[in-house]
Amino acid sequence: MAKRNYQKHGLTTMKKAVKELGTRAIDRRTSIGKALMEWRNEIIRDLGGEECISASKLALLELAVKTKLLLDSIDGWLFRQPSLVNARKRALFPVVLQRQQLADSLARYMTQLGLEKKAREIRDLKSYMAERISKGKSK
Repeated sequence: MAKRNYQKHGLTTMKKAVKELGTRAIDRRTSIGKALMEWRNEIIRDLGGEECISASKLALLELAVKTKLLLDSIDGWLFRQPSLVNARKRALFPVVLQRQQLADSLARYMTQLGLEKKAREIRDLKSYMAERISKGKSK
């Protein structure tokens, strides 16, 4: 059997899995899955919490999480390579350009979500206590 002279980066396989399975492709038991979910939760907190995020922003956030997964995976593979240049063709490997496209997509998603941290709306003590009392009476 002949030894192959190329390396697979797995981008196509990962894209297919994420496209077909969505966030279910991200195993939340692994360290990568946990880190991605923590990043997602941090962004939700930065946007003011679950109650302040519209369904469309949540869908956009899911796209950003998937894109970040792909981008981080490609970065890991690229950093293990001895060179990013194909010596025969004197050009960058195509995966470098694909990586840049993913990075641009992630930047666009983040811009659409909003880059500024938003403070959660805090009610005054009087209205909070009135609400608590009225809930207690309705039971």
